[in-house]
Amino acid sequence: MSTPEYIRAIRASAGHRLLLLPGVTAVVFDDRGRVLLGRRSDTGRWSVVGGIAEPGEQPAQTAVREVYEETAVRCVPERVVLVQMLQPVTYANGDHCQFQDITFRCRATGGEARVNDHESLEVGWFEPDALPALDPFALDRIHRALRDEPTWFEVPAEIAE
Repeated sequence: MSTPEYIRAIRASAGHRLLLLPGVTAVVFDDRGRVLLGRRSDTGRWSVVGGIAEPGEQPAQTAVREVYEETAVRCVPERVVLVQMLQPVTYANGDHCQFQDITFRCRATGGEARVNDHESLEVGWFEPDALPALDPFALDRIHRALRDEPTWFEVPAEIAE
């Protein structure tokens, strides 16, 4: 994932301190029920498409933009699958981040899947029962997007009581 310019500007004054960042994930299906995946250039692993929202950008717009930028596929968000605060991460350069992820189930509407930027090594459509090796993050989002259920979110114990 490339770092947006506005985050670089914040890092110039914040240093490596923890930043809370708005992340969006798009689980895109085509008319045949296949899921769109990209093999990430930073990890070499297959995953669902995602990225960071730009200032003033609605989360659904972020999903559409990221999918097109990374895969050349046009899509329409259909529903919110989940909202989740992810665990903090520390990158090799010392930057600390915590992403709040909003995952959308999306329907492909056009374009041909191909590598469309430097963030992907490969892009392709996969049958849900024939996925390449994926991290739990991507698998969970795909499985939730396949189910017709309400939006998932974690309810902390102190709220659930």
